[in-house]
Amino acid sequence: MIIEQALLQVKPGQSDEFVAAMQKARPLIAAQPGFQSIDVCPSVDCPDQYLLVVVWDSVESHRDGFRKSPEYEKWRRLLHDFYDPMPSVTYFGNSIFS
Repeated sequence: MIIEQALLQVKPGQSDEFVAAMQKARPLIAAQPGFQSIDVCPSVDCPDQYLLVVVWDSVESHRDGFRKSPEYEKWRRLLHDFYDPMPSVTYFGNSIFS
């Protein structure tokens, strides 16, 4: 299991539109081989900031699978214009407590 994490800074005043676009985009990622789950959580302290957490079977499922798929292009068109700056992705392994 691999956890993909990104902080998404949405342009001011566009959060409602971003949330609607994310709802449309969710099935695109959920249908990918190796996908396990997705959470998008709004910040309590920073307006228009969200934490994206996606659980994959492997890093390759995200980088070599989803990122190179036609669905990713649709995902990108739906969501990437909302971000300023573009988020960076970090991958994490299994918990030290498991």
